[in-house]
Amino acid sequence: MADLVKELISGVVDSVLKEILKKTTGRVTTKRRRRKTRPATTTKDTRKATSAKPKPARKQVSKRRTAAGRSRQRRS
Repeated sequence: MADLVKELISGVVDSVLKEILKKTTGRVTTKRRRRKTRPATTTKDTRKATSAKPKPARKQVSKRRTAAGRSRQRRS
């Protein structure tokens, strides 16, 4: 009788351990994911042929510091 109970318990423990240690595939736990590679149709060469010439760069505008920003700079 004791052998039967022991065998039953060891079987249950084995199956639970297998379930816990089983590799989970397809799940990504972290936020970082691999960058998706672009399909060959949208490469740089094909974009040059289809699109118009690129727009010129925007002129940079100097950003005026606010009073709060100036006092914050003085404190540090």
